[in-house]
Amino acid sequence: MGGHTISPELTALVLGLTIYYAAFIAEIVRSGILSVPKGQWEAAAALGLGSLQTLRLVVLPQALRLMSPPATSQYLDLAKMTSLAIAIGYPDLVAVSNSIITDTGRAIESVAIIMAAFLLINLSISSVMNRLNLQVTLAGRTK
Repeated sequence: MGGHTISPELTALVLGLTIYYAAFIAEIVRSGILSVPKGQWEAAAALGLGSLQTLRLVVLPQALRLMSPPATSQYLDLAKMTSLAIAIGYPDLVAVSNSIITDTGRAIESVAIIMAAFLLINLSISSVMNRLNLQVTLAGRTK
């Protein structure tokens, strides 16, 4: 009795999108870390920093400058790809809107609501990632 159940459709959606986008984000992080010149690693070692301190204090601040734009693109793409849930039968915003269009015939209003919802989600993600990008940008390189 009681408890909460998770539908198989939601499980498939979350697992599929998580595994798919985790690979892309992992590649972005890997390439960002590898983009830091070897001399930076050696300089941190010469200062006596351990490997975790080197990553936290030297490598990641430099790598974040390069990782931020492609990560933003991937997060925006993830937000848009959630509409693929309709393909597996999960009732997302698009599926609910299709039902409303079928029942009432108000296609323009339903599509406008979908557009507004996706716009709000994408602008929110973009705003957060732009703030992150501004924080990691070098002070002398702003426009």
